Amino acid sequence: MPVVDLENTITFAISVRDRHASADWYAQMLGFDLIYHADDAGWSELQTKTEGVTLGLGEQAEPAPGNSLPVFGIADIDTARTALEQAGVRFDGATEVIEGMVSTATFYDPDGNALMLAQDLTGAA
Repeated sequence: MPVVDLENTITFAISVRDRHASADWYAQMLGFDLIYHADDAGWSELQTKTEGVTLGLGEQAEPAPGNSLPVFGIADIDTARTALEQAGVRFDGATEVIEGMVSTATFYDPDGNALMLAQDLTGAA
């Protein structure tokens, strides 16, 4: 039995210089559909061609090339984080909350690869 029970969603988050231009590029080149732009949070999200898999665009002045961060949907981030920490999983700082939008927590696999949990706070899920 797994330590946490993930939802049936995954978001691949990447850093980009201009979310709006990048969203247009992914729509034109790969046929992804814009879900939303959250300008206050510096975040945009697109639906890929795979059900339950989205692409998140985080705006950065100087994004690191080749970056990608899988973000796993979770119903209760606090319970999941506690269970993972009790199992010896290392987290990167505190859980971040953007009120009315999302709670996120970055953690690492045994090889130091970054992964993230995200709890939807919009009430839409």
